[in-house]
Amino acid sequence: MTNLLVIMSDEHQARAMGCAGHPFVQTPHLDALASRGTRFANAYTPCPICVPARACFATGQPVHVTRLWDNAMPYSGQIQGWGHALQRGGIPVESIGKLHYRAPEDPAGFDVEHLPMMVADGVGMVWASIRREDERVTVGPRMLGEYIGPGQSKYTEYDAAVTKRTEDWLIDRANQSGDRPWCLYVGLVAPHFPLVCPEEFFEKYPPDALPAVKLHPAKGHQRHPWVEKQNAMMDSESRFNSEEERLAAMSAYYGLTSWLDSNFGRITTALQASGMAEDTVIVYTSDHGDNVGARGLWGKSNLYEESVAIPMIMAGPNVPVGTCDTPVSLLDLAATIPAHFDQEFSAAGQSLYDIANAPPNPERPVLSQYHAAGAVSGAFMLRLGRWKLNQYIGFEPELFDLVSDPEELTNLAGDPRHGETLKMMKSAMSDHLDIEEVDAQAFADQAALIASHGGRDAALKLGAPGATPPPRVT
Repeated sequence: MTNLLVIMSDEHQARAMGCAGHPFVQTPHLDALASRGTRFANAYTPCPICVPARACFATGQPVHVTRLWDNAMPYSGQIQGWGHALQRGGIPVESIGKLHYRAPEDPAGFDVEHLPMMVADGVGMVWASIRREDERVTVGPRMLGEYIGPGQSKYTEYDAAVTKRTEDWLIDRANQSGDRPWCLYVGLVAPHFPLVCPEEFFEKYPPDALPAVKLHPAKGHQRHPWVEKQNAMMDSESRFNSEEERLAAMSAYYGLTSWLDSNFGRITTALQASGMAEDTVIVYTSDHGDNVGARGLWGKSNLYEESVAIPMIMAGPNVPVGTCDTPVSLLDLAATIPAHFDQEFSAAGQSLYDIANAPPNPERPVLSQYHAAGAVSGAFMLRLGRWKLNQYIGFEPELFDLVSDPEELTNLAGDPRHGETLKMMKSAMSDHLDIEEVDAQAFADQAALIASHGGRDAALKLGAPGATPPPRVT
C-alpha cells in the first residue's frame, strides 16, 4: 500500500495550466505531474465557492445533502468524512494549510492540523447568507483587495509557510521508524485574491501581452439576468480604478498561478528528496475556478466553465498515464482517498482509480449548485455528455454544447432546434434532485442561521468583509 499526498489550491481555473492547453500560463511542475499520470480533463466542483465545496470534498456528499450552503456554514466534522474513515482504519492522516472548516478543535478527521486556516471567527461570512431579493447586501470593501499588483500579501506569506512546513513534514516522516502508509492533505491559497503577486511571477505576464477577455459587457455582451444580479453584490469589474489596474489584476492572477506551481514544485522536490516519491501517489486539484474577467466577472460564484471547472491530476504507482475525458468532481476525489487505503466509506462519488482505468464515459453526469453570496435564488448545473444545463430558480435556463462551443458563447436554451435536448436535460436534472425543493431548503436553513445569530442586523456584522484572514505564521 502506498502513501497519498493530496494538494488542493484555491480558485485555480481548470484551463490555467500548460498541460490543459493554455496558450501562455506557465505551470511546469503541474505539467510534469500530468505527463506521468492522469489529467481529468472534465473535472468540476460541487459548488463554486470555498466553504460549501470543501464540505462536499470532506464528506463526499453534494451540497443538498450536507446542507452546508454557503460561507457561513463551515464543516465541523458533524458529517463523517474520508478523514474519519482513515482514522478508523489506523491510517496516519494529517493536514497542512487551508481547510476553511469551522475551528481547529473540531473533530474534522485529521490526527494533526498544521497551520490550519479556518473561517473567520468560526462563523464565516454570515452577512453573505442574506440573499433574498428584498434583502440584498452590497459589499463595502473591494473583494479583490485594496491594492492590486506586484508584492507580498498575507496570503503569499501563508503559502510560503505552508510549503516550508510541508517540506519539513516530508523529511521528518521519512526519518521516522515504521512503514505504515500515510495520507497528507496540503491546502494552498493561491491564486485566490487578494491579487498581489510576488514580483518575479507578476512579471511573467506583462499587461501588454494579455489577450482581451471574452464576452465583455463593454463590448455589448448582455449577462444572464441571474448572473447580473449575483454579480451586483460585489461587481469587481466596476471597482477597478483604471484599465491599467484591470490588466494588472489579470497579470497578478496568472502570476499567482505560477507562484502556486512553484510551491507545488518545492513540495514534489522535497518528496523526491525524502526517498518516498516512488511509494507515493499525488493528487492535485482546486476547490473551484475563477472567471478572471470573462463576461466582466471576477472570482467564482457562477456555473460557467471558468468558475465551476477545476484542475484534477493524479500520478504515482498504479495510475495510468494520459488524459481521462470522463467527467468527475471533488466527490470522486473524496471517494478515492479511503479507497486508496482499502477503507470503507459511503460517498456519492466513485474512485478516480476506477474511472481512470475504465473506458472513457463522456455520458457520466456531474452536478454543481450554488446557494451562496449574491444568489437571489438557487442555481444548478448538470454536465451530461456534450451538453451542459444551467437552471436558475425564477429565471430562464442556459444550455451549452461544450463540444462545438467550449467557450459557452451561445446559449441554446431558447433555440427551438434544441427544444428536445433542453427537455431531456431538465428531465435528467430532475432525476438527481428537485431543484425547487432544494432551493426552498437552502433559504430555510439560511434564515434559521441568521435568526440564531440575532437577526439580520446582527448577522451583517459577522465574519470577514473580504478574503478570510490567514492564521498568524512564524
